[in-house]
Amino acid sequence: MPDELWVILGTMSRFPVALAAASAGCYEAPRAAALSGVPTRTVYDWASKGIVVPSVSPVQEKLWSFADLMSLRIVAWLRKPKGSEDDRLPASPMTQVRSALTQLAQLNIDLWSEHEPGKASLVVDQRGDIFLRMPNGFVDTKGNHALPYDKHFGLLDPFEFEGQSGPDLVRPRPHLRIVPERVAGEPHVENTRLTTQTLAGLAARGYSTARVASMYDVSEEAVCEAVDLEKALGAA
Repeated sequence: MPDELWVILGTMSRFPVALAAASAGCYEAPRAAALSGVPTRTVYDWASKGIVVPSVSPVQEKLWSFADLMSLRIVAWLRKPKGSEDDRLPASPMTQVRSALTQLAQLNIDLWSEHEPGKASLVVDQRGDIFLRMPNGFVDTKGNHALPYDKHFGLLDPFEFEGQSGPDLVRPRPHLRIVPERVAGEPHVENTRLTTQTLAGLAARGYSTARVASMYDVSEEAVCEAVDLEKALGAA
């Protein structure tokens, strides 16, 4: 593997652009795996091989950033074959991964606005090209209207790889949010700093949904969603 590839993969979140927000977040391997949708063994394997190096801390204890979660999804998606059984497309070569992450690092847009979540999102196609999905269509990284090539997916959308599922990386449930610079990038109840791990932990200790909701002045729906999300992440 070319040395420049792991350099780009391992440092993309450090670029001095708006995506610097994505360099926030702080996830240990199991959490990074659960949120990205990439198995823990693969996350560790790619870290040891320099494919996606955890940018917060590359040594023990290894810690991944929010941007690293997107890196994991890009590599996983581009490297797996696409197409029907009768028309299998080859796994995307690592040169395309390098190109995709280089473009991603150059983007200059706030994708995690607390006030306008989902206004724009990132899309990568099977060639490794990155696009912005806007309300009025797709634009490339230069701001030109364009269409992704054939197979594509949204980097922040729910993701599946090797039998493991990762949640939406902006709004994992209707009342929950993930914002890289808030509560270390942990899923939390929108407009609060109350993490889903806190709510699920109380529920696991035997507190009723209504009691937990009353304790923190949030809706029972939010508590139920927090418990459901943590159950899903824990099963990953």
